[in-house]
Amino acid sequence: MRKILSGRVLRLVIGVFYLFAFLPLSAQPSWVKKASKSVVMVKTFNADGTLLGSACGFYVTNDGVVLSSFAPFKGAQRAVVIDAGGKELPVEYILGANETYDVAKFRVTKSKTQPLTVSTTKLAVDEKAWLLPYLDQKTVQGEVTKAETFSGDYAYYTLTLKMTDQMVGAPLMNEQGQVVGLMQQPGGDATQSYAVSAVFADSLKLNGLSINDPTLRSIAIKKALPDDVDQALLTLYMGGQSQDSLSYVQLIEDFIQKFPNHPDGYTYRAQLLADGLRFADADRDMQKALKVAEHPDEVHYAYSRLMLQKVVFLPEEPYDAWTFDRAFDEAGEAYRQNPLPVYRQQQAAVRYMQKNYDEAYDIYESLFSSSLRSAELFYTASLCKQQLKDTTAQLALMDSCVAQFNKPYLKEAAPYLLGRAQLLMDMGCYRQAVTDLNDYESLMAAQVNSNFYYMRYRAEVEGRLYQQALNDIEKAITMTPQSDLYYSEKAALLVRVGYFDDAIETAKICIQLAPDHSDGYLFMGLAQCLKGEKAEGVKNLQKAKELGDAQADDLIEKYSK
Repeated sequence: MRKILSGRVLRLVIGVFYLFAFLPLSAQPSWVKKASKSVVMVKTFNADGTLLGSACGFYVTNDGVVLSSFAPFKGAQRAVVIDAGGKELPVEYILGANETYDVAKFRVTKSKTQPLTVSTTKLAVDEKAWLLPYLDQKTVQGEVTKAETFSGDYAYYTLTLKMTDQMVGAPLMNEQGQVVGLMQQPGGDATQSYAVSAVFADSLKLNGLSINDPTLRSIAIKKALPDDVDQALLTLYMGGQSQDSLSYVQLIEDFIQKFPNHPDGYTYRAQLLADGLRFADADRDMQKALKVAEHPDEVHYAYSRLMLQKVVFLPEEPYDAWTFDRAFDEAGEAYRQNPLPVYRQQQAAVRYMQKNYDEAYDIYESLFSSSLRSAELFYTASLCKQQLKDTTAQLALMDSCVAQFNKPYLKEAAPYLLGRAQLLMDMGCYRQAVTDLNDYESLMAAQVNSNFYYMRYRAEVEGRLYQQALNDIEKAITMTPQSDLYYSEKAALLVRVGYFDDAIETAKICIQLAPDHSDGYLFMGLAQCLKGEKAEGVKNLQKAKELGDAQADDLIEKYSK
């Protein structure tokens, strides 16, 4: 009996020895079972449904936010995650991505998930860490051999840890069961692995300019709107500049869903509806915007602008509820609620487009002493006087317009100098016009073209500044050497100032460029006659007559005698 018991004790001792001898090789940290429920497999797909790539990932919030690798998402049209229970969940929104550090952040369509805790405490060199793979695979223990920092204070780890390609995107855990890193693509050394800070990956977020970010644009999956409403509004604005119409419509719908009590979503949608001739639907959206607006004056102003746009550019499309007077009243209501000068300016714009120029001018004039006083305001008021054929008042307003700038002028003054020059030419004040055109040229030297030099040439001819006119028509010819008009004008001026030989040579080029036009023959013939070569001159005048020039008859009669 004693021998039997001794054998049993011996076997028990041996069993215990083996148990403890192999425990370090097989034991898992106590947090593994719970934490493994947070790890998922991510799969991405092309437009045709074929598998594009895969990686691990893990939940970091209880409402479905996942951190994973960016690489599988590049070019992806669709993505899903498969959770620890085998359930497949579609990726709903991309929340951020960084190609350099191969991380992506996104949300799946699930209301409740079990997240890992992201630790803000960095691992130290020689500290142990555990790679937590997807599903039933065992954790892989390693040690930190290097902890570098990037982008301020984020950690990038090098570890003595063996991993496979299927473990990319898996969480790297500390001893307390908190996630500290995201596993990167393994390098050439099978015993060495890398991880990027989980805090960095979790910090990814979208802003108003993210819509044009190349990394995010490489993913065809829908991007979330920024949580900050101002940044989301910037996204709406940028989307209108860069997205196709269907994507932009969806972007507006997403904004309305995310910010149902912000009026701008409804005003943006109303604009699209109006562009699509759905005016009644647009009107309903503007009414919704008024109901939720914290500052309804802004919505009344937008309402007025939308109505004015319709009645000016689409007057043939029936919708009686939107009229000039209604647009005027909406701007007036905005002003009643908040007396900003811009609302009165909108009323002036309505009256101007309604061709009620007197009332429009009176409103503009009332704003001359307001915060809107500017060159643009005086210029717009001058257009009212232009329509009323009051050139004296128009010129006075253009003078006030230009007077808003100090010499030496900046480029902002250029369009107003050009506008005043054109008015001065219409009024017969050619030399004053030339002065404005000279100032315009000095500001816009790199942009002026042959049309400008031809315009100034005409002012100089009328102002009897002939040498300047010859210089300018020559510049116009240099810029547009195939224009027979410029050669014709040059020949005419050369005849006028008595340079007959030069006029004849210029007329020859004009004829070469446009043999079916009469001008070259007319000015060649006239120059020849004035030079004393009447026989040849009359022949060319006769040719001009045959080509339909009405002036040729009188000249032929004059020089045939």
